[in-house]
Amino acid sequence: MLLRPPQTDPGRLADVLRQQGYAVLGAEAVRALAGCTPAELEALRPSWDDLPPDQYLKDGGRYRRRRHASFVADGGELTQVPHRAHWQPLEYNALHGGMERWFDPMRPDVVASPAWMKLLQALAGVASGLRGAQPWFIEAHQFRIDTAGGIGRPTPEGAHRDGVDLVAVFLVAREGVKGGETRVFQADGPAGQRFTLVEPWSVLLLDDARVIHETTPIQPLAAGVTGIRWW
Repeated sequence: MLLRPPQTDPGRLADVLRQQGYAVLGAEAVRALAGCTPAELEALRPSWDDLPPDQYLKDGGRYRRRRHASFVADGGELTQVPHRAHWQPLEYNALHGGMERWFDPMRPDVVASPAWMKLLQALAGVASGLRGAQPWFIEAHQFRIDTAGGIGRPTPEGAHRDGVDLVAVFLVAREGVKGGETRVFQADGPAGQRFTLVEPWSVLLLDDARVIHETTPIQPLAAGVTGIRWW
């Protein structure tokens, strides 16, 4: 049986993030936060079927596909900035840190969609509530993990921090898989939580300075049938 995450009342989001360093919003709360309709969000979903393979996996795996884009949110305005490499220091990503990773850019129609812009602007508002109002640099990633090779690893680097102010992990969908459990731990203490995101367009929000996180590998539910997890 999957352990469902405790969902946060949107009215208490800022307080919960400050108290425990993470929060989970269900899809209805995400739509309310961003001002999106279900149809607007679902219109984004097909773009996760058009992600090129991640060419930088050091374990030699072929289970991850990915696109990447960068933005600046400032004063209610969202601007895409020129495409750039994704880079993390080794202290945050011992497996893939210290290298420039040039992922394929996100499709222009996705970046320009109203739902995408509303989601990023809403997240900038959450970050301002956590750290104070300011311009925010946003790196956005689309991931697709499959089990075609028998197993898929959403976080091959293991438990980690990303070296940012706020992390948002949306579950877009999961089909035909077992595993994929989310684990969140205090960065400087023993406390931790484990649960599985299953609701499409629910989101895990993380105060990256206070917690580390990982997602366990996924495996197919049925032999010979490829399972997928989008996020």
